[in-house]
Amino acid sequence: MAASLFALIDCDNFFVSCERLFRADLQSRPVVVLSSNDGCVVSRSKEAKALGIPMAAPAYQYQQLFKSQGVVQFSANFELYGDISERIIHLLTAITPRIEVYSVDEAFLSLNELDISDWQAWAVAVRARVLQEVGMPVSIGIAETKTLAKIAGEHAKHVAGLEGVLDISGQLDRRRHYLSETAIQDVWGIGRRLGPRLRAEGVYTALDLARLRPRYAQQLMGVHGRQLVAELTGQCCHQLEQEGRVRQSIMHGRIFGEDTQQFVVIEAAIASLTNKAASRLRAERLLAQTAVVQLTTNRHKPGYQRLNHRLNFQTPSADGGYITAQLVAAVKANFNPHNWYHRVNIMLYDLVSQDVLQPDMFGNTNLEAVQSSSQRLQAVDSINKRYGRQTVHYAAEDLSNSWQPKRLLRSPRYTTSWQELPVVRLLKP
Repeated sequence: MAASLFALIDCDNFFVSCERLFRADLQSRPVVVLSSNDGCVVSRSKEAKALGIPMAAPAYQYQQLFKSQGVVQFSANFELYGDISERIIHLLTAITPRIEVYSVDEAFLSLNELDISDWQAWAVAVRARVLQEVGMPVSIGIAETKTLAKIAGEHAKHVAGLEGVLDISGQLDRRRHYLSETAIQDVWGIGRRLGPRLRAEGVYTALDLARLRPRYAQQLMGVHGRQLVAELTGQCCHQLEQEGRVRQSIMHGRIFGEDTQQFVVIEAAIASLTNKAASRLRAERLLAQTAVVQLTTNRHKPGYQRLNHRLNFQTPSADGGYITAQLVAAVKANFNPHNWYHRVNIMLYDLVSQDVLQPDMFGNTNLEAVQSSSQRLQAVDSINKRYGRQTVHYAAEDLSNSWQPKRLLRSPRYTTSWQELPVVRLLKP
């Protein structure tokens, strides 16, 4: 069996880089992107990092610094970020179909089937292509395992002189050097939870971990430890995620723009989030057998309360209207009008392919109703795909918009909203 080879493509400061795509004046300026309700910093330019602004920094605590240093702030513009991410994935898939989208700004590529003699030159060319065709700066790490590729990618991003590319495949001395330069908590799969335990055992770097006896690593971290040692020594334990693998769950949640006691506001939030989740189900040809709604007050305030309700569907469904009606009824039956509610989460899980839906053994599944619902939803999705999201939606979603997170600093959705495209006017000479 041929040795494995992976490339990790990692977008640099992704949210900030998306904002800079349409704002050339932001190059070399400190920029931060804030979370829902403009609460915490979730992305920083290198200039912002140099000012000592940490990840997850509460924005209100740093307003004086932002003002004195001219830090440009943006509310998260997830529609824009998602669209740019899709463009990058489309480009990478044209290079090789063997790809695993790890997150909105990262993807693994399997390179085994590519006939390339110089991987360094190949990566430089890919990086230049992504920058030219999408405008996104990326870092590329190449190695025999996904764990090593992650380490190579991090060094490619931060080490001067590497120009955003690092290939450590087949180069034992080079691999050892960069492993020795990687703190143990920065190893993929270690983090802050396992880092202190390993440092207490004298394991301070990725190289220290690679040199552990596999049995001892398993005693410290379970089978995950044995796999990590193998991966760090070039033995592949984690292939690309299987194509066509059915996802396990879909979750949408939001912190409200302002805490509320009004049921109509909560109903609108449940309707909107449930229908987003159901739309994703249909896009992936899935059905949910179970739905959960969680409604909570602010856990940082006295009297924290949580309402949690689970529904099991006799017939798996991707009908957002049906699921919304069931969840709203469950919340209404347990709603406390004296609580100030802060957040709602919608989770759909126990997912199955819509192509393998089977009637129950007692004949309670109404196949005609299932077929009618499927045709109606196909029509809705077709209209929304042609004329834009939310062209057709449920009336309950319009009951209130006060639950929507505050995004007072959001940039225009340049690539997904006709109404927000920049307008250029030519003046006659």
